[in-house]
Amino acid sequence: MNIGIVFLVLAYVMSQFYRAFLAVMAPALGADIGAGPEDLAFASGMWFLVFAAMQIPVGEALDRIGPRLTASVLFAVGGGGGAALFALASSPLHVTLAMMLIGVGCSPVLMASYYIFARSYAPAVFATLAGVTLGIGTFGNIGSALPLTLAVEWFGWRGTMWVLTGVTLFIAAMAAVFVRDPARVEVQQKGSVLDLLAMPVLWPILAMMAVNYISVAGLRGLWVGPYLDEVFAATPEVIGVVTLLMSFAMVAGNFIYGPMDRLIPSRKTIVLGGNLINLVCVVLLILFAGHSVVVATVLLAMIGLTGATFVVIIAHAKTFFPDHLTGRGVTLLNLFGMGGTGLLQSLSGKLYGTVAPDSTALVAYQWLFGFFALCLLAGCIAYAFSRDGKNIRS
Repeated sequence: MNIGIVFLVLAYVMSQFYRAFLAVMAPALGADIGAGPEDLAFASGMWFLVFAAMQIPVGEALDRIGPRLTASVLFAVGGGGGAALFALASSPLHVTLAMMLIGVGCSPVLMASYYIFARSYAPAVFATLAGVTLGIGTFGNIGSALPLTLAVEWFGWRGTMWVLTGVTLFIAAMAAVFVRDPARVEVQQKGSVLDLLAMPVLWPILAMMAVNYISVAGLRGLWVGPYLDEVFAATPEVIGVVTLLMSFAMVAGNFIYGPMDRLIPSRKTIVLGGNLINLVCVVLLILFAGHSVVVATVLLAMIGLTGATFVVIIAHAKTFFPDHLTGRGVTLLNLFGMGGTGLLQSLSGKLYGTVAPDSTALVAYQWLFGFFALCLLAGCIAYAFSRDGKNIRS
């Protein structure tokens, strides 16, 4: 990987950080500007929905303009601008607007890397390279756990956000300088994302993509903090440690699933097996939600470990993409992944707001985890009808 890819990966580290940091920020934001769990669930969901909506123009830009300008400009304006707006926030609405702008900024960075891998490297190593990128990027989750807890305690959440603004702008500038666009594909055939949506072979894969990330993103990105606080009265330090352990498990999962694609002769087996194990872990979390912090931590870590099938799902779908629609293809997958997560994340906040006033905190979170489990089950059932794509066109 050249230095341009390095800065795209660093931008993705920040993307992972921004999608997960509200779980740790929650107590400070609640105390300072009155942002409760339902407000933050909505803000987090809007991050994913805006991120997803951006995938269509990002896909067009990758194929027509190239990854260098697409990633660097959006990351600077959206990521840097959104972080600055967050630092100035004085109400939950401001947090939501800031998260939406950050979602715009983060929307191209992973797909820019994947576009370069798909266009410049052998198909057989795509999943491995994509998995390594995803694994390194997941260190952003680690940064948004205990390190963020300590930063907020030392510098305050506003001071921390100003530092993040500077880091984001620096990475965007370096990406603009060092990223190199692959050679353009010269084809007579035209196409759009509608051509991809018209391919029935992709439909079960898109269904799985829409839900595969919800248990990981929903828990690590938002609900783990309020859950530990309300059910176990956990301190910010304990929440930081638990989120850190779950983040390390997510890193490990990404590094495992990528190489697994080259060892197991069926991508469908990898994805379906991983998500079924993830589903079992979520069901166990429902059953033992009130047992202890230790049990909850183990199950949360297992959810993080087994829920990293994202990269293999993209590798599976990529085998069916025409070359000239590569950018739009990978961003379509990302649209379903982030859009599904954003929609379900927002619905999870509504569910919590409906159940919580009339029940104990434990029961409210059991309903919430049950919602995640049903989503995963539906995705697994749909994906069971997919056609395997191992080694096609490789």
